[in-house]
Parts: sequence; C-alpha cells; structure tokens
Amino acid sequence: MTHPIISDLQRRYTSKRYDASKHISQADLAVILEALRLSPSSINSQPWKFVVIESEQAKQRLHDSFANKFQFNQVHAKAASHTILFAYNPSYQRADYEKVIDADIANGRTKAENKEQAFGAFAFVDLNTDEQGDNSAWTKAQTYIALGNTMHTVARLGLDSTPMEGVDKDLLGELFADELGGYVCEVALAIGYHEPEQDYNAALPKSRLDKDAVITVV
Repeated sequence: MTHPIISDLQRRYTSKRYDASKHISQADLAVILEALRLSPSSINSQPWKFVVIESEQAKQRLHDSFANKFQFNQVHAKAASHTILFAYNPSYQRADYEKVIDADIANGRTKAENKEQAFGAFAFVDLNTDEQGDNSAWTKAQTYIALGNTMHTVARLGLDSTPMEGVDKDLLGELFADELGGYVCEVALAIGYHEPEQDYNAALPKSRLDKDAVITVV
C-alpha cells in the first residue's frame, strides 16, 4: 500500500541508540509540542501534564531516575535530543474539568450561560472514579492517546523515537516534583536522531501480525 500515513508508520521503529551530538530544531520541536497540545482525550478532559526534558541539568535528573530499575533505558536520558514525560492526574476532579469548560467558553465553543449544562459530561468521570476518588486508570489511558499522536508526529518529521514504559514513577515523582506537581509519569518518549552504527533495531525489518489475525470486518 502506498500512502503517506503508511509510509510514516512503516518507517517508524523504536530506536535503541541516539546520536547525542544531534538536536531537534526548534521549529520541529514547536510542531511536536503543538501536536501534544492538540491530542484528543475522553470528554476533552486533558488530564495530563507533559514535561519536556531539554536542558543538560534536566537530562541529568532523568538519568538519575534510573538508579533503582529500568537501567536499559538510562542510555537514552542524555543521548536523546529531548525526552517527554507523559504524566496523568491520578484524581481528576470537577475543578479540573471546570478549567476545560472555561477554556471552551473563552474559545467560543460553549456559551457562558450553558456552563452548568456542560458539566453533564463529567458524569463519565464519576463512572471511572472509585470511592477514594482515584480515577488514575482512566486518566493514565488518556496519556497513551497523546503518546500515539506524538509518535506519529515525530515520524512524519523524519525523527526517531523510543517509547519507554520502563521508567520509575516514584523516583521521577521525587526528582521532578516541581514540574509534575503530583501528577504521575509511567511512560516517556525519547526523541532525536538515532546513532546508525549502534542502533541495531534500525536495520531490522518491520514485523507485525497479518491483518487477518488482528482485524475483523463485520
């Protein structure tokens, strides 16, 4: 099949080594960050924070976050041009959704007099919240929508990426406490330019199950 979208997805793979001497341009980074902002989420809840690690000081903190486990991903902390932490709100509340509604009103999507009516969608949050106010399973799922959107954006820009579920959410919460503000990061995305001689995954053919094994049209 020939199509730009398919070409993007055929080209994309998980990079195993990055060239630390190469950095993403500010123009490309701006596209990536806007794609992050435009990512969809259930009821447009946007229950997330994206922490973009760019400075050497921040890269050192990320490197240190692998002290206890997942050391196989530590190699990307300093070598990748940027790493994005995808963090979710573990206890999304009515006040959080009110910010979304207020933005809708400011953007002209919702009329001010319909603000209370707009809270009707919050019933879906209640359905995903336990007795302790925890709705992290639902909010965490939203971050993966943003992750997929970002990975495709990065591929379209001709850049390389590495999704990392192997991150220490507890140590990240300590080392990036100011940036995360109580949000939780369990997945991150390293982006940059791969190092061709050490990135063994770059030369391997893409392998997926056959369409008939995973797709049923009824």
